[in-house]
Amino acid sequence: MSPALKTMPADVALSERRARVHRTIAYYGAFVALGLVSVSLGPTLPGLAEHTRSRLSQVSLLFTARSLGYLLGSFRGGRLYDRMPGHPVMAAALLVMALTAAVVPLMPVLWLVAAVLLLLGMAEGTLDVGGNTLLVWVHQREVGPFMNGLHFSFGLGAFLSPVIIAQAVLRSGDITWAYWALALATLPAAIWLLRLPSPADHDMAEGRGDRRASGLLVALMATFFSLHVAAEVSFGGWIYTYSVAQGLSGETTAAYLTSAFWGALTLGRLLAIPIATRFAPRAMLVGDLAGAMASVMLILLWPGSRVALWVGTFGAGLSIASLFPTSLSLAERLMPIRGWVTGWFLVGASAGGMSLPWLIGQLFEATGPRATMLSIMGDLAVAVAVLTAVILCSTRTQTRQA
Repeated sequence: MSPALKTMPADVALSERRARVHRTIAYYGAFVALGLVSVSLGPTLPGLAEHTRSRLSQVSLLFTARSLGYLLGSFRGGRLYDRMPGHPVMAAALLVMALTAAVVPLMPVLWLVAAVLLLLGMAEGTLDVGGNTLLVWVHQREVGPFMNGLHFSFGLGAFLSPVIIAQAVLRSGDITWAYWALALATLPAAIWLLRLPSPADHDMAEGRGDRRASGLLVALMATFFSLHVAAEVSFGGWIYTYSVAQGLSGETTAAYLTSAFWGALTLGRLLAIPIATRFAPRAMLVGDLAGAMASVMLILLWPGSRVALWVGTFGAGLSIASLFPTSLSLAERLMPIRGWVTGWFLVGASAGGMSLPWLIGQLFEATGPRATMLSIMGDLAVAVAVLTAVILCSTRTQTRQA
């Protein structure tokens, strides 16, 4: 039990615990919905190309439109939570996600689909900022295991989405019902959120609204998010092509290898929930980065070994799993978390997820598949340096304040 609850009368403490549970469940439901919708584009890309009479090379523009929308939503949406009650904002984002997802398969022209996906990405970015920020406000210093649970919920939705899409296409022969099913799946979380009172920023509630986050510390943490998300997206996005180009697997086995990475990542987030109750965020991040670097090094040292590839892939997914939620837990201990702060973290994450995979694509053709693992290893090494800078900067800030 938190110190704040211990000082409350028993009936008030019980009511507060129930409110925390209800809010946490609502955020988990919202992130299941976010996972369902977020990964829908990849499995439906051929169907969208057919709907719009476009080539796959043209329809790949949709990824850029959605990513740009996510960036805008993360940046602008963060400030909404500092000015308005959070639950209506999250519910509105879910409703926009439902509406745009329902409309996507009805658009007959590619540029219209891109415009709709831009709006969908903005809603996703806004929802992502809200869930991460409000969960910190609800649980404060005890947020660690709950944050890992939140991102496990996203992984669960991402795991279920292709299954729902495959079943919908199997039964209807088209992607339209797949998108409508995903749109309907977002509505319960929106309704649940509207029934609950929004949490308040703890600093505001305690009369410490003048506390400000260090600009340097925010920038360093945003850079750290950019680096470890870049490693996650790059490994998950390129391991298929890497294994085929290295002659270590055929297309079917490479698909299973990709599934192993994302499955390990989801499992790692589940395992991180009890681990976060025993270890501080700094220790978890150091262990995660060490495990990820060891896994990539295993693949680099034995480039022709299928065993090393599979062990390294599973180890990378397991190690990278809790980097994102644990980084948010660490940030809560180092600075006051406002919506705009979380927004900058997600802007950094989105930038990393777009930049390193693109760079690997350029290097892959020029120097060969080995550039994939070398780039990820270099990225993780820089992440270690940035985390060190974060710890040093926070220590100096705390010393000055003392």
